[in-house]
Amino acid sequence: MVHVRSARRSSFRPDLPLALALVMIVLLWVAGGASRADAMGQVVVRAGAWALLVVASLAGPRPDLAGCRAIVWLLAATIALPFIQLIPLPPAWWQALPGRAILSTPGQAVPWRPWTMTPGATRNALASLVVPVAMFVILAQGKARVHRWMPTMLLGMIGAAVLLGLLQFSGAGFNSPFLNDTPGLVSSIFANRNHFALFVAMGCLIAPAWAFMDREALRWRGPLAAGLVIVFVLTILATGSRAGILLGGVALALALLLVGRNLRRRLRGGPRWLLPACVVAAILVIGGFIALSFAADRAVGISRLITLEVGEDMRSRARPTVLAMIALYMPFGSGLGGFDPVFRIHEPFALLKPTYFNQAHNDYLGIALDAGIAGILILVAAIGWWALASIRVWRAKGDHDILLGRLGSAMILLVLIASTADYPARTPTVMALVVVAAMWLARGKAHANGVALPS
Repeated sequence: MVHVRSARRSSFRPDLPLALALVMIVLLWVAGGASRADAMGQVVVRAGAWALLVVASLAGPRPDLAGCRAIVWLLAATIALPFIQLIPLPPAWWQALPGRAILSTPGQAVPWRPWTMTPGATRNALASLVVPVAMFVILAQGKARVHRWMPTMLLGMIGAAVLLGLLQFSGAGFNSPFLNDTPGLVSSIFANRNHFALFVAMGCLIAPAWAFMDREALRWRGPLAAGLVIVFVLTILATGSRAGILLGGVALALALLLVGRNLRRRLRGGPRWLLPACVVAAILVIGGFIALSFAADRAVGISRLITLEVGEDMRSRARPTVLAMIALYMPFGSGLGGFDPVFRIHEPFALLKPTYFNQAHNDYLGIALDAGIAGILILVAAIGWWALASIRVWRAKGDHDILLGRLGSAMILLVLIASTADYPARTPTVMALVVVAAMWLARGKAHANGVALPS
């Protein structure tokens, strides 16, 4: 009898990686939505990530790197780049780098300086990487149970953020002490409404995938997921994000591809017209809600898309200056995290205004400017791995790991699209979500290749 009780106790032992993942999700929801270095949330989320990393290292199981070594190498290269940029160089070396003449003071001794023009900003960029590293370690330590629960936790995180965003949309004030958000905008737990729209668009992917992950619970998960998708789409419209409208449309199309096979399998016993009818009905329902929202003057994103001219957009006006800066600082770059002070050096009078231009609003251009050829190579390697792994999981026959792999592939695609007009991956929350998506994609690829994964 004693042995039976002890066996039962051992089977109900708390899962430390699952608990740490839940704490990380809560931490990101509370303080992970800002990208600026001086936001209070950066202190909170980085300190929490360090604490979780220490606990995971001391008390957690050994990380299982089966199938995810490419992620390890990409993370290592991403960490090494700002570290190398901070190494002091002899005067003759750093003076030979493009664009460094402005750092020299006539009549004074020339000191050793690092590769980066903005050491403080580059140190901040290096410090920010503790969040994706902590999330990677937690997921690498976790078994299949952690990965099974992660979609549920993320869906809860997104749902809670949507509720907060809808409260903002209704006129209720919410000013988080951890964010540098703009009063009056619907940005929820983020400082930027475009980042919030991307976050909600990810929910449009996660909800249908979550519904089909449990066949027994599909009867109640299916209607709930459908309702959540409708709420998510309307929330994207309420944010006023023009990029969010595109991301929401792409997310809906990807969601249909994501669960299309499962839906066909579920409706196999019915007539052939049932599946197309369900798809058309879903499109009509979502389109009807969008039309009602627009008619009630609640679709702020569509209104901005119609009324704002491209020439009035600061991003398009600043692009020639950013491209000229990239050409000037190639091949080494100006230093990670230092766009703001470096842009002020080159900012023409025609672009001066009371507010400042904090980022390139195109992370591909931003990486080229900050990190030069080295950053471009890391970016190309990351996108190349994502593309090859995505081809593998989308061609494979589906099960739980394959479905998660496809979900991870689609989530990363949304981030890649969003990065053409903004900088979402510079926020701790999106950094962590990219790691989650990459781990799902890596597990799906390993499963497609026949590699044994921890259960």
